[in-house]
Amino acid sequence: MTLAELIAQARTALETAITARQQEQDALMALRSDESLTEEAVAARVATRDAADAEVTRRQTALADLEAEQAREDEIAALQARTVPAANRAPAYDQVHRVGQEERTYRPDQDRRGRQFERDVVAAALSDDYAARDRLARHMAEERVERGDQLERAAGTGAFSGLVVPQYLTDLYAPAAAAKRPFADSCRPHDMPAQGMTVNLSRVTTSTDTGLQASENTAVTEQDIDDTLLTFSVQTNAGQQTLSRQAIERGAGVEPVVLDDLFRRYATRLDSTLLNQATNGLTNVATTVAYTDGTPTAAEAYPKIIEGLAGVEAALLDQASGDNIAVMHSRRWYWLQNAMGSTWPMISQPGIVQQTLGANYATTYGSGVRGVLPNGTPVIVDNNIATNLGAGTNEDEIYLVDRQECHLWEDPNAPMYIRAEQTKAASLGVLMVVYGYFAYTHARYAQARKIAGTGLVTPAFTGV
Repeated sequence: MTLAELIAQARTALETAITARQQEQDALMALRSDESLTEEAVAARVATRDAADAEVTRRQTALADLEAEQAREDEIAALQARTVPAANRAPAYDQVHRVGQEERTYRPDQDRRGRQFERDVVAAALSDDYAARDRLARHMAEERVERGDQLERAAGTGAFSGLVVPQYLTDLYAPAAAAKRPFADSCRPHDMPAQGMTVNLSRVTTSTDTGLQASENTAVTEQDIDDTLLTFSVQTNAGQQTLSRQAIERGAGVEPVVLDDLFRRYATRLDSTLLNQATNGLTNVATTVAYTDGTPTAAEAYPKIIEGLAGVEAALLDQASGDNIAVMHSRRWYWLQNAMGSTWPMISQPGIVQQTLGANYATTYGSGVRGVLPNGTPVIVDNNIATNLGAGTNEDEIYLVDRQECHLWEDPNAPMYIRAEQTKAASLGVLMVVYGYFAYTHARYAQARKIAGTGLVTPAFTGV
């Protein structure tokens, strides 16, 4: 892991610590407004808030140390560039890629939306622009230095020329609305194996056994262990768009809009597949907890969620990580927030004011955990969840899973490739394709649960 990645990770950890500290402060203020509070309760809450304060300080110090180290590395690199003797600088300056000594060819601070990269791709394919080809060649040399092992299996094909998309562009999307990949980002990530179109896992289906020996020198219990091979396919997620040369050559910003939108659709399709695909999607492997009610309320739905979480733990036993999440549509998350009540759980949870039904972190869609339920379970909001289920085609579902048992294999930088070809030359068209490989499973153990039934019809926001 590079220093830049460590710094980004440290910044995220600091933001999380700050959010947690603010939640503790809010909880303390809410407790102080309770007329029946005791000094012990206030002292306990203050101690929790102070612990969150200390965590913020620790994360802040760690980030400052990493940033200071990065500044020193940059200083050393600049010094080295000035002091290396000329005799040691062969080959020529423009014939070598210097990691840490020169900037990347395509950079977000100079080409935030990737227009120069996209123009170079098209210019090199259509008009033999040598300057564009040189920039693309430099970029590919940089990619081979940094991610050569990931590029090797895509190289050498004679049918077309492959280019690696600058990594910062994969996170920039056109403004067209999309559900994107909240659940996929919450799954347990794995790097895709370098070869093969299936992923195989061994799953023990018959365990050994023990028993009480009947008497001395008599046979003890024996049961042969057996396993079953769990096999699932590597799938290809891909999209294409044909653009006219007129649009590319005479239009303004056409390529960035198209490519950004393809990236967004790629993310949405991947996430929707994990949730809804026939046979293996989460909706099809999860065990149903029925919630049937003609006049559903949030207070009635919550015990069903607890029942589902109990089922998750019962299925996993000692394999349960405790890292449970609830995945629901945004309409269901806001419906739970709309409920008002005069009662609260009998058992309090760390960091949650007992008088409230959980907490909303006030984060935006697709930014990770949106809040927590009254028992502390994090909530992921994902609008790839279907809302046309059930006999009335107006129901959605709530999923309860152990996050560590939702496995997703992806190429580390997918979608990595854009193909720019002249296959449509006769009609003055340019074909652009975005693709990537992935595999997934939620069924290593039969642990997933879903709340489903008439209690989850289109919500009415009535405060109950």
